[in-house]
Amino acid sequence: MSLSITAIILTYNEELHIARCIENIKQISDQVYVIDSFSTDKTAEIAEGMGAIVIKHIWPGNQAEQFNWALENIDINSKWIFRLDADEYLLAELINEINTKLPMLDSNITGVVFKRRHIFLGKWIKRGEYPKLILRLFQKGKAVCEQRLMDEHIELLEGEDIEFKHDFVDHNLHNLAWWTEKHNNYSIRDAIETLDIELNIIGKAKDDKDKIIGQGAVSKRKKKHKYTRLPLFWRAALYFIYRFFLKGGFLEGKEAFLWHFFQGWWYRTLVDAKIFEIKKHCGSDVEKIKEYIKENYEIEL
Repeated sequence: MSLSITAIILTYNEELHIARCIENIKQISDQVYVIDSFSTDKTAEIAEGMGAIVIKHIWPGNQAEQFNWALENIDINSKWIFRLDADEYLLAELINEINTKLPMLDSNITGVVFKRRHIFLGKWIKRGEYPKLILRLFQKGKAVCEQRLMDEHIELLEGEDIEFKHDFVDHNLHNLAWWTEKHNNYSIRDAIETLDIELNIIGKAKDDKDKIIGQGAVSKRKKKHKYTRLPLFWRAALYFIYRFFLKGGFLEGKEAFLWHFFQGWWYRTLVDAKIFEIKKHCGSDVEKIKEYIKENYEIEL
C-alpha cells in the first residue's frame, strides 16, 4: 500500500551522502525531490541516476527560504511531505513504524515527530543530548518551515503532532576539517539568533512560544532562552560540564569527548566570541549591530 509521501532533500555538494539518502527514503516515499543549489560535484547526476527529480535553485541564504520555496514551487501530489537532509537516513525500525502507523493516524494529526541520533566519527553518541525530537513529516498544506537563520523547524499551521518511537540518523561522513569549517560558518548565524533573544534585533525569538514545532523543539527553545541569560563564555563551559559529566558523556570514549568538546564547548565559545566581538564594536545599539553584521559577515538583517 502506498503511503503517499513526497521527500524533499536540499543539497549542495552532497555526492558523499546523496545515494545513501535516496536509497533509504525511497522505501517509504513515492517521489523524491532534490533541490540543488548548483552543486559543483556529482550530486545532481547521482540523484537523477537514482530516479530523483532534481531541481536547481539558487541558494537564498538559509535553509528555511530554500525549503519553503520548494513547498511553493514543486508539484507535490502526495498527502504527506518528508523533509530529510542529505546526510541523514531512517533506521529500518522507523521505516517499518511509518509503514504501519501512518495510514492509521487520526485526521487531526498533521505532523510526526521523530528521534534523531548523531553518529560522530563512526560512533553513536548516546549520552549527553540524545534523543533530539524533531518534526520532519507533515501533511501537505498544513505546515511551513519557520523563517530563521539557524535551528529552523517545521511549523504546523493547523492540526496536532504525534511522536513516533524509532530513530532517524544524522551521520555525516566528512572529516573534522570540514566539520569545523561548517560550524564556524554556523556560529555567526547562531550569534545573531542569540542576540535576537537578548536585544530583539530581528524580532523572531519573541514568537517562539506561539509555534507548533513539536515539544522537543519547544523545550530546546526554552532552554536556549535561559542559556542566553547566563554570563558570556561561562555558559559554554557549564554546558560542556552538563553534557559530558552530568549527562554521562564521559562514559562513551574518545569520540564522545570530541563531540561534546567541539559541539558543546568549542562551538558555543565561538558563538560567544562573535557576540563579544559584535558588542565590543556596537554595544547594544541594534542598528549598529545590523550594519556591522552586514559589513563584516555579509548577512542582511
